[in-house]
Amino acid sequence: MKNIVVLLSGQGSNLQALIDACARKRVKANIAAVFSNNPEAYGLVLAQEADIPAHVIDPQGFADRAAFDAAMAEEMAQYQPDLVVLAGYMRILSPEFVALFAGKMLNIHPSLLPKYPGLHTHRKALEKGDKEHGTSVHFVTDELDGGPLILQAKVPVYSDDTEEVLAARVQTQEHTIYPLVVNWFAEGRLKMREGEAWLDGVRIPKQGYAAE
Repeated sequence: MKNIVVLLSGQGSNLQALIDACARKRVKANIAAVFSNNPEAYGLVLAQEADIPAHVIDPQGFADRAAFDAAMAEEMAQYQPDLVVLAGYMRILSPEFVALFAGKMLNIHPSLLPKYPGLHTHRKALEKGDKEHGTSVHFVTDELDGGPLILQAKVPVYSDDTEEVLAARVQTQEHTIYPLVVNWFAEGRLKMREGEAWLDGVRIPKQGYAAE
């Protein structure tokens, strides 16, 4: 059974979705540990409640991003991670860290990538008058929110939506598709080869599985 290490900075709702999916055997893997850069992250509480080792590493104690990431990687090594899952992790990773876990790190982003990388995606979708919005799971590379797409889920955008309402609609989809993709990896079905995502030996389209 593969070991997963989860990195988070906030509430940890996607962590909870993974915990629940593991309990129901929808994800056939072991969440070995949770790491955060934020001691106030509620995701740490969720980890502790599930008897998952939870670690906080304070970025202020390091000279730069590379030094912080090196220390975190060293701490993570004791759990022998087969997969690193970013679940609302709000730090940009150093190239060294990304290289260390190349092909073994996933992220979920609240937009239909390549639209709206970075922050405030729901606000941008509303400001642009988009009719649909959604979420994307992708492999992590040096490009911010730019690694090979694996799976997307779309939601409608209504005229009376607020950021909060739209975010909640998107998050419901996140909690469905992220465990699904993590399990594809855990079962050995999902791989990254030559900068592209492959599922069951078939290259996933550049736009991900929700492409029309």
